[in-house]
Amino acid sequence: MGRQVWKPGNMLYPLPAVLVSVADREGKTNLFTVAWAGTVCSDPPMVSISVRPERYSYHMIEETGEFVINLTTEPLAYATDYCGVRSGRNEDKWQKMKLTPIKGEHVKAPMAAESPVNLECRVTQKIELGTHHMFLARVLAVHVDERYMDKNGRFHLGRARPLVYSHGRYFATGRELGTFGFSVRKKTEDGCRGKGKERPDRGSTGGHKERRKQKKQHWRF
Repeated sequence: MGRQVWKPGNMLYPLPAVLVSVADREGKTNLFTVAWAGTVCSDPPMVSISVRPERYSYHMIEETGEFVINLTTEPLAYATDYCGVRSGRNEDKWQKMKLTPIKGEHVKAPMAAESPVNLECRVTQKIELGTHHMFLARVLAVHVDERYMDKNGRFHLGRARPLVYSHGRYFATGRELGTFGFSVRKKTEDGCRGKGKERPDRGSTGGHKERRKQKKQHWRF
């Protein structure tokens, strides 16, 4: 079989489909879905979201320079899609989807209680690219649901069944194939990967000690 050549397009998939919550200066809030989102820097921790200027939530981000990224899960698939195709101009999507807004620590935009991870963000730069404008933002705090913490204080996002978006479709993440660096770890005598000095940190995140380890290892609607 050969390979086809297509015209340039957005085919970098899969992507995290995230729920972004915002608030305006008067305190009115909204929740909308973004798949054009990603990590851009680890130190300082920074993320980006790309939003069409005609989106209802766009002016809220411009007014306050703040938003919250709420990671989504398989149980949140319906709400994630709904919040991407319905406008907050016409209805309260929090109420419609029975999602719970909770107060964060640093920004006025609420967080979604049903999300396993919430990232409070403050915009540092806006880049007008074309159909979408990119908001670069610094992560001010990360909130995690304790239901996915183990007895050792490690956070296991996989247990929450994260949701991803690929070319117009939603998918639940599959089974784990390995942790970061598994391809170069030393093998023990029984052929299993051991815990030698070359063994990097696991993919799950946890407390302060876990985050220090990660630093060393250098979700279009």
